[in-house]
Amino acid sequence: MGEISGSRSLYFEELAEGLEMVSPARTVTETDVVMFAGLSGDYNPLHTDAEFGRQTRFGQRIAHGLLGLSIASGLANRLGFVEGTAIAFMGLEWKFKAPILIGDTIAMTARVARRRELRRLGGGVVVLAIAVKNQRGETVQEGEWSILVKSRPQ
Repeated sequence: MGEISGSRSLYFEELAEGLEMVSPARTVTETDVVMFAGLSGDYNPLHTDAEFGRQTRFGQRIAHGLLGLSIASGLANRLGFVEGTAIAFMGLEWKFKAPILIGDTIAMTARVARRRELRRLGGGVVVLAIAVKNQRGETVQEGEWSILVKSRPQ
C-alpha cells in the first residue's frame, strides 16, 4: 500500500492495512545512554562500564534495549501520524534482535498490520508492525504496537 513520511494526523479510517510510515533517523549517543541509566536506574555494566563492555562479545558497551524502544517511540511521534488522534497506547509485543551500539543511527518503520473498529470507544484499534533498523540495515528491534485511534468526526 502507500507510504507516509510527512507529519499529518490520521484518523482510524485513514490507517488502512498495509500503509507504511518511515521515520527520520537518529544517532544513539553516549549522552543518551548515560541519561537513560540515570533516568531508569539501570546501571548494568554492559551499558555503563567501558572495561566491562570490552570483555563482552560486543567488544564495547551497548545501549539499553529499552532505550532503543523509547527512541523508536519518539521517532514514531516525529511522524505525527496519530498526534491528536491517538486515544491510548494499548500495549506491545517486542523483540530485541541485536545490540544497538553507541554511535549507531537508527530509524523505524511502522506498517498497519491489522485494525479493528470499536465504535463504542469512538474509533478503533490499529496494530502496527514496527521494525527498528540501524545504519547497516540490520533489524535490531521489532514487534507490534496496539494503538486506539479516533474515528473521523461526522
